[in-house]
Amino acid sequence: MAALTVGGTVRVPGDKSISHRALMLGALATGRSRVRGILESADVHSTAAVLRALGVAVPSLGAAFELEGRGLRGLRASAEPLDCGNSGTTTRLMAGVCAGQTFASRFVGDASLSRRPMRRIARPLELMGARVELTDGERLPMTVHGAALRPITWESEKSSAQVKSAILLAGLVAGVPVTVGEPERSRDHSERMLRALGAVVTVDGDNRVRLEPPASLHALDVAVPGDPSSAAFVAALAALADRGALTIDGVCLIPTRTGFFDALRAMGAAIHVDAAGDQGGEP
Repeated sequence: MAALTVGGTVRVPGDKSISHRALMLGALATGRSRVRGILESADVHSTAAVLRALGVAVPSLGAAFELEGRGLRGLRASAEPLDCGNSGTTTRLMAGVCAGQTFASRFVGDASLSRRPMRRIARPLELMGARVELTDGERLPMTVHGAALRPITWESEKSSAQVKSAILLAGLVAGVPVTVGEPERSRDHSERMLRALGAVVTVDGDNRVRLEPPASLHALDVAVPGDPSSAAFVAALAALADRGALTIDGVCLIPTRTGFFDALRAMGAAIHVDAAGDQGGEP
């Protein structure tokens, strides 16, 4: 068998989690945000479609675009259900956003999404003061009746970036402080981007995240970093090669997303990181 040689530089597609949040927080910001390198996946398109239905002028997604924010409480009620496709991130995070608005929003999705549990986000939002109607007490379709929300300290039984983000976004739009505790720290993309846009977000040693909501978010200017999950395939190929070196450019390197690369290092792969700054709070 011929020896496998690698070389050159590659760039992987933009990170999906960051792409969702760039759209959502850009829509809630005050001013015009600039987004580059967004992942044009079906799930991210679902987030864009939901924001359009709520009155945000989201342009066609592309390599670079600008988004005019409507402010924290500038969304408007949709005449039609908010179709989230197959995106749990769209559903759960936007439920938090809509919980702090002054209108009701009905969330629907495809057959697969409609089988996924939603009670774990409904419960904390209800304790904050929103009314959430679920099908069979657990699933989509789901109607979120927005309200003047109360502060909350929520202890999650299972770590979930989506549940945590839904609560943080609800507190953000309602203008109330919130605290979320988790058994183990989950992905922290929301916290990082919120800090970059002017919110005060702190984390203590017990994995408790606290948001002190700002009066407004300033506009976003971000190049979405590459997806570590996509980079993992390329890194594995390079690690198996007989000779050569491969550079993967512009990958998100937050500690909650680099486990695969840490495992490769532990197995003997030579991986070198050159940190070149951050984008939207993401190294």
